[in-house]
Amino acid sequence: MTHGAEERSRSFLEREPPAYLAASLRGVGQVDLQPQLLTGAFILAGLWAAGWKVGLFATLGTLVSTAAAHAFGVDRGSIALGLQGYSGCLTGIALITSLGNHPATYVLAAVGCVLCTVLTAALTTLLRPYGLTALTAPFCVVSGVMVLGAPSFARIWHGAPAPVADPTSGDTGITFSDLWHAFFANVSQVFLVDSWYVGLIMLVGLACAGVRVLLAAALGSVAGIVTAWALGAPTAQVSAGIYGYNAVLVGIALGAVFLAATPWNAGYALFGAALSTGLTAAVTSLFKPFNGHTFTWPFILTTWVLLAAVPQLPRLRAAASG
Repeated sequence: MTHGAEERSRSFLEREPPAYLAASLRGVGQVDLQPQLLTGAFILAGLWAAGWKVGLFATLGTLVSTAAAHAFGVDRGSIALGLQGYSGCLTGIALITSLGNHPATYVLAAVGCVLCTVLTAALTTLLRPYGLTALTAPFCVVSGVMVLGAPSFARIWHGAPAPVADPTSGDTGITFSDLWHAFFANVSQVFLVDSWYVGLIMLVGLACAGVRVLLAAALGSVAGIVTAWALGAPTAQVSAGIYGYNAVLVGIALGAVFLAATPWNAGYALFGAALSTGLTAAVTSLFKPFNGHTFTWPFILTTWVLLAAVPQLPRLRAAASG
């Protein structure tokens, strides 16, 4: 890092703490692709409502990744929008839920969040020629590798990993209670939390980003539920949001962020949400033999493929840049 970049980083962290905290708060909202402060505040409140460990590691993860971006001299505009903090937020949550509350988890989370910043830069460089963004891939790669490798190290491993959802077994009947629980849990499971009231708090935050964002998230959740039910997914997994959280993210990404507001694009977003639901089962089955975690890979793969296809599909229009 150049001397000038070093000075700018020090200035931002030491003399502009409100800006640093605002960037970190936006980083929480950017998990759902939204940079609004109120959105980030409601989502973070929901995470603390889910439990102090989840809230703490989400907060620390976002702060560390954002600070690392400053230290590396990353573009200030990117930092201010929260684009350097969201993978750290998810990585912190993934590690505390998978490895437990131990001193080693704090150290591993800090290292993982710095790695997220580096991997975000690498993927941004690699994907730029294709007009794609990293999305949550840095989180998936870093958290996936760390959780898989943890059992090999006695000072890190303290028990069994979080169970991997079984996509092939369980009752497929569904009740109204299952449906409304799934609708909200689909939103909270984006952050690895199964809680209808946390999902409700997060939806309030998404509403602060605009009606279009709220509608995209809601329709994505509905598309995930309908698709999972139509395919005969186990009710317990549907109700817990396991099959619908990727659909929520795809709904927001294609329905409210990357594509313009047109009927064709709206239908495309719903198609993507349904596609990601089926892909969730496939990715889960792929990772299950080695205790891997699906995380948000279905969202990433679906969004990358469908966005890459847009230039060749004249009926669809990308959102105006800037």
